[in-house]
Amino acid sequence: MMKFDTGNHLSDPATVNKIMNIWESILFGVVQGITEYLPVSSSAHLILLPRFLGTQDPGLAFDVFLHAGTLASTLWFFKKDWVALFSEGMSVLAKKPGNFFATKLGWVAAATVPALAFGAVFRKVIASELRANSILVVTLALGGLLLWAVDLYRERFLKSSSQKKTADLGVRGAIAIGFFQCLALVPGMSRSGSTLIGGRTLGLSRQEAARFSFWLSAPITAAALVFEMRHFDELLQSQVGAAVLIAGFASSFLAGWAAIGFLLKFVSRMGFLGFAIYRIALAFAIFKVLGV
Repeated sequence: MMKFDTGNHLSDPATVNKIMNIWESILFGVVQGITEYLPVSSSAHLILLPRFLGTQDPGLAFDVFLHAGTLASTLWFFKKDWVALFSEGMSVLAKKPGNFFATKLGWVAAATVPALAFGAVFRKVIASELRANSILVVTLALGGLLLWAVDLYRERFLKSSSQKKTADLGVRGAIAIGFFQCLALVPGMSRSGSTLIGGRTLGLSRQEAARFSFWLSAPITAAALVFEMRHFDELLQSQVGAAVLIAGFASSFLAGWAAIGFLLKFVSRMGFLGFAIYRIALAFAIFKVLGV
């Protein structure tokens, strides 16, 4: 999930140009694309990657291009869904505006509001106080355990009521998942992981919970990108080469597109235990290698 920036990027863009080459750009793009959609926390991985590699923060322009790539992958993969959502939503909005929040597009809009509100209020605290290794260790492990536990409980004890479709969600259910999405403002929790926990808690099937989670990624990522435009001058002054930016965008787009397809197929058969194990293993690696 894209962090709310506070302007604390590299003071010397030329330094970024020296440490970031095409292959590193592709690596960052692949990591962003995969971890944005798998419930393992993209923010944690993008915080950790420079620490493990011993490099610096690649900077705002590169961050924007990475997230633009994953946004494009969401829009492209679900292009038929978006056409249907906007067709229904705009039709109702034109004829009976009061019924807009009875449409799926209205549910997506309503579910996006909580994270936008919380992000706007707490963005400085999140960016300055919640990026330590100790926070990542706790949130990675806790988020993984919660996702696995909620899914296991639903499958073992409430399976008959855990196969709801997105159409059964309603605006209140969508807003509830939107509040779960707020958990992802804390690095390590994972936006997709938090919304999957919310969807499964409300009884959506694994695949439907994943689909709604992917729908929610588009507006929140788009909003974060628009928010970053307040640093438009910094974007224009970036010394990161165009080839590096394009490579980051392309690799995050392709990796994101592949990750969406993989997760939709994988979770319906295998559940979330594998992701929980990975998150706990990563938390342990951070504790042992980087310390807290």
